Amino acid sequence: MSSDNPRILELRRRVQADPASIAFAQLAEECRRSGSNDEAVGIARAGLTYHPDYLSARVTLGRALIELGRLDEANVELDIVLKSAPDNLPANRAMAEIYQQRGQMKEALELYKRALQLAKYDPDLEQTVERIENVVSPPPPPAPKADTISAPIEDLFDFDTLIAQLGGRTQPSLDLKPDPPAMAAAPPAPSVIDAVELKEDDADPFSLLERQLRETEEQRPIEALSVLPPVDEQEQRVLAELEDWLSAIVTDRDNQPSA
Repeated sequence: MSSDNPRILELRRRVQADPASIAFAQLAEECRRSGSNDEAVGIARAGLTYHPDYLSARVTLGRALIELGRLDEANVELDIVLKSAPDNLPANRAMAEIYQQRGQMKEALELYKRALQLAKYDPDLEQTVERIENVVSPPPPPAPKADTISAPIEDLFDFDTLIAQLGGRTQPSLDLKPDPPAMAAAPPAPSVIDAVELKEDDADPFSLLERQLRETEEQRPIEALSVLPPVDEQEQRVLAELEDWLSAIVTDRDNQPSA
């Protein structure tokens, strides 16, 4: 509390004894620093009636008004200071804060930069300037990495190999169903069972085993055909589009004038 501060008590005593004393400026600043902004405003206004050109007291008044949220009043006081002393560091910094609170970032950035030039070195001001610069002019997005840069589609395939695999066909073929001979299963290889002939006898376990093995051999081609996976419709469309695409490239290359 300002009432418990010995220095404030001494300054207040001096100002009360002499209202025209320039000690009012120190008293107003001590009150502002202690958080007694209303008292600081009253003391500063009273003292400025005697000393209107006391710029540091007017800066104190402006800063106390900012703390109270009375930005328009603070703007008036600080503008008076800056017209008389454009290089006044506290006034530039306080005016920049007014613009920042109003959302006028470009104006705030200009005054913060001026204050930083006047201060020469101030880490807090440097951080403030950098932060507002990122708001006013955001940095460009980072450039894509080399391995993410998109390449022309022709660079991603070996078209000569694909064309050779297509057999040089220039007309698209939409019928992707294999020819009937391709669907037929290859004849099974000769089985050793064919060389074994046992008399059919249900009581003979070897004869039963030979019969079961022979039946299994005869069923293998049928079973192999039955487990062939069906052609997926989506896969068929994709293959058809790829073939059309490659065939168009073949046609285009065939039509190129010879060197």
